[in-house]
Amino acid sequence: MKLVLAVVPNDDSVNATSALTKEGFFVTKLSTTGGFLMVGNTTLLIGTEADRVTEIKEILKKHCSTRRQITPSTNSFGRGLRNDSVAEETVVGGATIFVLNVESYEKI
Repeated sequence: MKLVLAVVPNDDSVNATSALTKEGFFVTKLSTTGGFLMVGNTTLLIGTEADRVTEIKEILKKHCSTRRQITPSTNSFGRGLRNDSVAEETVVGGATIFVLNVESYEKI
């Protein structure tokens, strides 16, 4: 048994969650905030058999796209402390995926 933790952009979370549940996965959504850009994310908790982890990754890859965004440098720590700071182009989106071993799983 595995627990997949996937941090996805809020913009992609609805499509990703719908696609996962359509394929029979049970998904729990948590609202989270990232440290780099200080924007909202969604963390998905997905319990699954080990042989279905690749399927989850493919679904997330399909529905969580990366894109470029102009970000004011004041959004991250240590930068933007001056009034003349310049906005930066940053790649955002995609999914950050952690796969953990689960010792025990029960649904009661």
